[in-house]
Amino acid sequence: MKRFTLLALAGLLILALATGLVAQGLGTVWSRAATIAHGLVGLCFLLLVPWKSPIVSSSLRRRRKGAVWSIALAVAVVATIASGLLQMTGTVRSIGPLTTMQVHIGAAVLAAGLGVWHYRSRPVRPRPADLQRRNLVRVAVLTAGAGVLLAGWETMVGATGWPGGRRRFTGSHERGSGNPAAMPVTQWFTDKVPRLDRTEVTVAGRVLGADDFARLPHDTLEATLDCTSGWYSTQEWRGVRLDRLLGDVRGESIAVRSVTGYIRRFPADEADRLWLAFELGDAPLSAGHGFPARIVAPGRRGFWWVKWVDSIEVSGVPAWLQVPFPLT
Repeated sequence: MKRFTLLALAGLLILALATGLVAQGLGTVWSRAATIAHGLVGLCFLLLVPWKSPIVSSSLRRRRKGAVWSIALAVAVVATIASGLLQMTGTVRSIGPLTTMQVHIGAAVLAAGLGVWHYRSRPVRPRPADLQRRNLVRVAVLTAGAGVLLAGWETMVGATGWPGGRRRFTGSHERGSGNPAAMPVTQWFTDKVPRLDRTEVTVAGRVLGADDFARLPHDTLEATLDCTSGWYSTQEWRGVRLDRLLGDVRGESIAVRSVTGYIRRFPADEADRLWLAFELGDAPLSAGHGFPARIVAPGRRGFWWVKWVDSIEVSGVPAWLQVPFPLT
């Protein structure tokens, strides 16, 4: 049983990271399946506690080297699961200066690093014999138990009237829809809100100002910005579709750069589904929301909605040739 427990925990850690990345990276309905799977994996960790506890107690009694890091791993896992459950309820928006989702992600990254160290220091290598029928039955029972717990938790969240019962399929909670002033202001990691006076944007080598943009056909669209920090907001945006700015796009990707140096590459064939927005609601963008212009990318998570756009260029670099989540 010890061997099964250790291998199961290692496998669950990998699945937790994989499903978490998919759930955070996608803004489409595919994220729902990943989010549900992510919840199941987290509850499987809880169900393994009775089997893991004797192993931990034995290790502590023997005062094995590195026990303090093992304890840190346990704390990180507990913090990850607890913050995840709080995010599901929607009753706690933040923990200190961080949102509940940011705490969840941070604790998960820490747990992953400590988990790799733990496995390398006490490796349990999988063997073909581990696929015996008894272990497969244990996996099925563990998954079914997690499913029952998840269904029960979701039922309780809905019955209590907690905000979590109305969260989006990505797990995000509504913030300020239809009210731009109430929509949170966030940016990626090291970016700070710049205060800009100029309104020019370089598009395919041409510097375009407010008068140039005014002559182009504008669209008003309702789109949902779903931020990876755990909130979403549906607003009315006004701007110019990128295919009208770029014309016939001949390249692999569209590279959008912010004045902060932040950059994302979009597939070239998505030009007719992306907008360079200048207005939010009935007013120009505020500094916090991306003045003078930002990208509106329906169906994509918030880190794709580049703010303070400085340039838009067609590139020969494929859109997939970038890290899934920008690092700076």
